[in-house]
Amino acid sequence: MIRTPLRPLARILEARAKGENPDAIERENLRLRHEQMRDQSRSRAEGRLLILGVLFFCAYAAVGARMGVLAASEPHEPRAAASGAAITAQRADITDRNGRILATNLATHSLYAQPPMMIDKERAAKALVAIFPDLKEEKLLEQFTGKRKFLWIKKKISPEQMQLVHDIGDPGLLFGPREMRLYPNGRLAAHVLGGFGFGREGVHSAEVIGTAGVEKAFDDYLRDPANGGQALRLSLDLSVQAATRRVLYGGMKLMNAKGATAVMMDAHTGEIITLVSLPDFDPNDRPRPLLEGDQSDSPLFNRAVQGVYELGSTFKIFTAAQAIELGLANANTLVDADAPMKWGKHKIREFQNKNYGPLLSVTDVIVKSSNVGTAKMALQIGAQRQQDFLRELGFFEATPVELVEAPGAKPLLPQRWADITTITASYGHGLSASPLHLATAYASLLNGGTKVKPTLLAGGRPATGERVVSEQTSAASRDMLRAVVSRGTASFGDVPGYSVGGKTGTADKPKPRGGYYKDKVIATFASVFPTDDPKYVLVVTLDEPEETSGAKPRRTAGWTAVPVAAEIIRRTAPLLGLRPEIEPQPGFGVTLTGN
Repeated sequence: MIRTPLRPLARILEARAKGENPDAIERENLRLRHEQMRDQSRSRAEGRLLILGVLFFCAYAAVGARMGVLAASEPHEPRAAASGAAITAQRADITDRNGRILATNLATHSLYAQPPMMIDKERAAKALVAIFPDLKEEKLLEQFTGKRKFLWIKKKISPEQMQLVHDIGDPGLLFGPREMRLYPNGRLAAHVLGGFGFGREGVHSAEVIGTAGVEKAFDDYLRDPANGGQALRLSLDLSVQAATRRVLYGGMKLMNAKGATAVMMDAHTGEIITLVSLPDFDPNDRPRPLLEGDQSDSPLFNRAVQGVYELGSTFKIFTAAQAIELGLANANTLVDADAPMKWGKHKIREFQNKNYGPLLSVTDVIVKSSNVGTAKMALQIGAQRQQDFLRELGFFEATPVELVEAPGAKPLLPQRWADITTITASYGHGLSASPLHLATAYASLLNGGTKVKPTLLAGGRPATGERVVSEQTSAASRDMLRAVVSRGTASFGDVPGYSVGGKTGTADKPKPRGGYYKDKVIATFASVFPTDDPKYVLVVTLDEPEETSGAKPRRTAGWTAVPVAAEIIRRTAPLLGLRPEIEPQPGFGVTLTGN
C-alpha cells in the first residue's frame, strides 16, 4: 500500500505562499489516514465474522444430519475400532433332508483378563478355579502377576458361568461376545458333521471354522456371506439316523463287538440316508485325536468311510453278476463246486471244510456262499475283465463323498493281480474297501444296473450315468440275493412285508505283522429292499463280533450282522414311507365254489 505523506512539500509551499498554516494540512492528512485504516479494519472484521458464521453453520448442519441418521437407524452396541481385516463370525446352519437342524449357531461369551487392571489377583484366581475346575490356581496366579497385559481364560462360557465370574467383581476380568457352533442332537450324525474350532480370534469376535466332516468340506460355503445364510441341506434323514444308531448300538453291545457301522443309501440317486459309525462322540465337545496306538480305536474314526476292510463273501454277487452279464452263465447254470479246490500250491476250501459239490447252480453258489463255485466262475471271467468290472463299481478309487476324510481312504489292492488273486478277490479276500464302497457298488448293481455316485447332499436325481450291467442281470442278481435271505445264510434277515435280499460276508481280521486272527472277524451284511422294486441299500458291518447265546461263540455274519440289519430295516422302512406288502406263499390262491 502506498501511503500519502502527512506534510507534502508542494502543498506546504503553496500554503506558505498564500499565508495559510501548514500544520492544518498535516492534521487533515492524519484524519484521512485514520479513517482509511478504520474502514480497512471494519472490512477485515466483517469478513472474518462471515467466514466464522459459515463454519458454525456447516458444523451444526453436519451434527444435525448425523443425529438424523442415528435416529433413523437400528440401535446397536458400539465396538472398539481394531486394525486389520474384519472377522466374519456368522456361519450358515446345516439341516437334514427335511429341514431339521443338525448344526446351528449359539451366542455366548469368552472370558479374558487384563492383569494390570486387576485389584485382588489372588482372590480372582481362587474364585475362577471354583467356577472352572479344569483351571490351575497356581498357573493363573503366575500369569496374573507376570508381565502379560492380556490373556485368554476361557474361549467360551455358559451364561451361568458368566454370571458367576461377574459376581467376582474384579474389573480386570472381562467378557467378549462369541458365536459358537451348537449340535442340538449331540452324538447323532457326529462323523458326518465333524465339528468346529476357532480360527482368527479377537476380543469382540472369532472365526468359526470346520475341523472335520461336512463342516470342513463345506467350510467356504458355510462362511460365505454371499449365500445369505442359506442352510446346507444334507441327504440324511434325522429320524432314520436316530433309529439306525439306536439299533446299531444295541446290536454292537449284544454281539460284543468293539465297533460297528451302518450305511443306508438311496439305490437310485446315491443319497446317503443314514451313516452311523460306533463308537462315536459329541461334536459339541470333540475329543482329541489319539497320539499313539491304533487310530481305528479312536471315536473320531469314521468306520463307514475310513474303515478299509476285507469284506468277504459280500463280493461273490459281483462275480456271479459279471458271469451272467458276459453270457458265461445264467442263474441256473451248473458250476463245479467240488471242494477243496487245488490251484498250484494253494487249496481253496469252504467254510468249516464243507463240500457243496460236485455241482451247484449259480444261484446256489450265492445262496450257500461257495468259495469254490465262485472261484471257478472268476477263472472263466479272467483277471483283466474282473479288474475292469470292479473298477467300474468304484473299488479302485476313494469314494467321492463330500467328507474331508474320504480322499485318504483308498481301497487296498494287491500289487500283482495273479490268478490266485483273481480267485481270492472273487470272494472278497486280498482286496480291502470301506462299507461305503460296498454300499455304492450294491446300489449300482441292483438299481437296474446304472452307476451311482454317493453323496451327502439332498436333492439328488436318479442316476443317468454309465451302465455297469443290463437290467436283466440286475434283476437276476436281486433274485439271487433274495434267495440268500429266504433259504440261505442270511435267513435271520427276513423282514415280513419288505422282501429283503442280501449277502453275508465274514472275513478273518489281518494281523498287523501279517497273517490272520483265528478268533477275530469283520462281519458284514449288504442288503437291498424291497428286492422287487429296489429303493434302498443297507450295509451293516461289525468289528470283532461274538454271539454267545449258544454252547460255542458264533462270529459269522449270519449270526451277528444279519439280525442287526433286519432290525434296522424293520424300524426304518415305515419311517421311509415304505408300506409292507405281504408276499403270497406257494400254493396261495382263492377257489370259487358254487352254492
